Amino acid sequence: MTFASALAASHDAAASQAWPRGTLYVVATPIGNLADITLRALHLLQRADVVACEDTRHTGQLLRSYGIERPAARMLALHQHNEAEAAQAVIVQLQQGQRVAYASDAGTPAISDPGARLVAAVREAGLPVVPLPGASSVTTALSAAGLASAPASDAAQQLGAGGFVFAGFLPARGSERASALLALADEPRAVVLMEAPHRIEDLARALAPLGDRLVTLARELTKQFEEIATVAASEATAWLAGAPQRTRGEFVVVVHPAATVELQSDDEGDSLPPTARRVLQLLLETDGIPLKTAVRLAADITGAARNALYQRALRQRREGTQD
Repeated sequence: MTFASALAASHDAAASQAWPRGTLYVVATPIGNLADITLRALHLLQRADVVACEDTRHTGQLLRSYGIERPAARMLALHQHNEAEAAQAVIVQLQQGQRVAYASDAGTPAISDPGARLVAAVREAGLPVVPLPGASSVTTALSAAGLASAPASDAAQQLGAGGFVFAGFLPARGSERASALLALADEPRAVVLMEAPHRIEDLARALAPLGDRLVTLARELTKQFEEIATVAASEATAWLAGAPQRTRGEFVVVVHPAATVELQSDDEGDSLPPTARRVLQLLLETDGIPLKTAVRLAADITGAARNALYQRALRQRREGTQD
């Protein structure tokens, strides 16, 4: 499928606008559906003296889909492994008065893709940067998550309740991933995560101790087999197992804000805050962490009483129960 006819529309819409030379243009590209390109992006990608990108083959194919042909000499590879040195090459071209467009493989550069170091280097060199907004998997998933905006207390508003935190890809290693999840467990705002298909089931299992806290799983956004579901964190693993295709494709996972709950004592007189219980449970379920170490870490992280945590840990270990 080609979208060459859009070039004429992009020229009509954007040719009369100012396109200063010696400027880096940060260009958002589609995250799946090629029809999501903007008219400004099309015009700039055709007009730029140089197009820097993660993968020249991928971006070259993308440009040809819109009827834009660029010689290899006007393409520059700039990815996470060469970003620092390639940024210097871009600065030289900008200082020569060239227009340079930078596009990652998909979406908005410098969010979870390369580009941030390039932009920082260009700004440090005193050269202008112009963003061309467009597709982003982060905002796309958030817009479909239906995050409730409940009234917040003054203190919560000061903490930014109602906003979201972008955490990107969590560490791949089990212990590092567990630590990262523990750091997010007490976050009152929504948390946006990215995940690869071969690790999505591990992430779902790691989120399970959040219990009834809602998570939105969004896979293959804007593509033919797009699928978006909001389930309780404890049910995420079961949802993934519900159909073979659900573990395929790139994922954006939105962990909804934690519900406000009143502190209550259980039948055993346990008055630990819900967050302390969740953190303790995550630690107890992490391989290689002894019970006493889990209690100490939970106390350090949450500020809960160590004795109460220890008694709860013993009871959970004895009864084999989970929240």
